[in-house]
Amino acid sequence: MAVSIPAGKTWFDTLKKSFTDVPIGSDQGIDTSSFLEASEATTTLFDLLGSVAFTPVKNDMLGNVKKVRERQLASPGTSENLQSLCKSELASKSHKATEGLLWLVRGLDFTAQALRADLTNNAGIAVNEVKPKKELADSFRDAYKNTLAPHHSFMVKPIFSAAMSATPYRKDMYAKMLGDGASAESLYGELEKWLAALEERITTLKTFLASSEAKW
Repeated sequence: MAVSIPAGKTWFDTLKKSFTDVPIGSDQGIDTSSFLEASEATTTLFDLLGSVAFTPVKNDMLGNVKKVRERQLASPGTSENLQSLCKSELASKSHKATEGLLWLVRGLDFTAQALRADLTNNAGIAVNEVKPKKELADSFRDAYKNTLAPHHSFMVKPIFSAAMSATPYRKDMYAKMLGDGASAESLYGELEKWLAALEERITTLKTFLASSEAKW
């Protein structure tokens, strides 16, 4: 599915919901609806990567969004935030949505780590630089090893490894994130803001999912 970036805009302007707009309550509870919407919006990044090899990555994340949303629809009164949704589901002796959230967070963590590594490895380098210090494929490959690979079976790993190898050149990827006339320099600022918000929510959810309250 092609992503159309309006003139003067960036990929971030096309997101129906950004992680910067996902509330975290005083009790660290993360709003369910907006988190799922932001997660869905994030999967368009894989369309931007421009290879069918990324389709399984995208479909995996969307499938896990669906599992969490089904629980939310089945029990809206206990699903205002993700943590209460999981606790309520586990109390009912089911864990489909909780497991879905676990995998969704892993997928988002993979995405966040890949982009963070690129920003760190290529600090101070223009988005259209032909020869960066490290190519995007390396950052995606390392992020996959750190996040999803330890939990994937020997049958699934080759599918995701193929996607990592199909990652476009860094300069081409960032060019696709810009509409005609959009400032390449402004992209870094938008990416940093979005990424920091995503990382904060991932950290909060990883802490919860690793706790005894989220075990089944």
